Amino acid sequence: MAEFIKIYEENPNPKEIKRVVKILRDGGVIIYPSDTVYALGCDIKNTRAMERVAQLRGVKLEKANFSFVCEDLSNLSDYVKQIDTSTFKLLKRNLPGPYTFILPGNNNLPTVFKKKKEVGIRVPDNAITQAIVHELGNPIISTSIKDEDEVIEYTTDPELILEKWGNLVDLVIDGGYGGNIASTVIDLTGNEPEVIREGKGSLEL
Repeated sequence: MAEFIKIYEENPNPKEIKRVVKILRDGGVIIYPSDTVYALGCDIKNTRAMERVAQLRGVKLEKANFSFVCEDLSNLSDYVKQIDTSTFKLLKRNLPGPYTFILPGNNNLPTVFKKKKEVGIRVPDNAITQAIVHELGNPIISTSIKDEDEVIEYTTDPELILEKWGNLVDLVIDGGYGGNIASTVIDLTGNEPEVIREGKGSLEL
């Protein structure tokens, strides 16, 4: 059964954050809160953990559209081709925030994503997520946890999440009730920003 850790967003306990990061470094898969919905996550540097996440979502890892969750924009150049000033300003205006920006990927993408031309970047406005990524020292791979129930698309109660996912992941973080609206997805690979999925937040163009 997964560990269940309570972490308060107002003041994430460094000791608990270190526990989470140890699990990630050991190849664990976690469920964590963000500024939108609860999500599955693992260390971007661990291929086996990424394979587990893909399996849980029922997709092939090479074809999976996982987001790279970063602490801030300083990670961008690690995985994204050089972007122009107006794109950077757009990102700076809206992040941290409930957005996934699709950007052209560079040659440093993890080996399993080498064939991908683009990458989804997230910088959630959530202190727990930011503390985890900061302590880990690199992004985490992330994907929302969906609910089979057509009416409730996303489960918001951490205890219900634990009940459902407890035997499939290594850790569930209770960061309070989550949201039930996913991030807004914006494609920045063309000439103009294009909203691919309308979600939380109102984008400042």
